[in-house]
This record gives sequence, structure tokens and C-alpha cells, in this order.
Amino acid sequence: MPKIEMYTKAMCPYCVRAKALLKKKGVKVIDIPAAMDRDKRKEMNERSGRNTFPQTFIDGKHIGGCDDLFDLEKSGKLDAMLGL
Repeated sequence: MPKIEMYTKAMCPYCVRAKALLKKKGVKVIDIPAAMDRDKRKEMNERSGRNTFPQTFIDGKHIGGCDDLFDLEKSGKLDAMLGL
């Protein structure tokens, strides 16, 4: 199973959608609340080059935000990345 990390923000509807998709897939997500943690937010920005939530990484590879995750799902590539 790949390591899935997601930088999130409380009450973020995009974060909720992205986590729900991955939960439906049956994979474990390491949730990293970053909105109120200056160091975690800086880490997210450095790793992703983005300021928006969520930011998802699969085995250290930046996947992007919620729309990027759903685009991978729609194209049929997400399952392969998750080892499903």
C-alpha cells in the first residue's frame, strides 16, 4: 500500500471530498492539518508549490488538489497509483 499524505484545512469542502474519495477506495490517508500550523503550511508550500487545500502526495509524489485527484479517478489512473 502506498503512503498517502494530505495537507488539509478544517471545514474545507474540497478536503472532505478528497478524503471521502480515498476512503471509498479503502486506503489510509495521513491527514496533516496545516491551515493553522505555520510550519506545516510552509512545508506544504515547499513540497507542492501551492497554497490551496488539500494538497495530496502518493509515495512522496505530488498529486495536487481535489480536482487533480478526481481527474486521476476519472481517467482511471488513480487505482494504479494506489496499487488497487
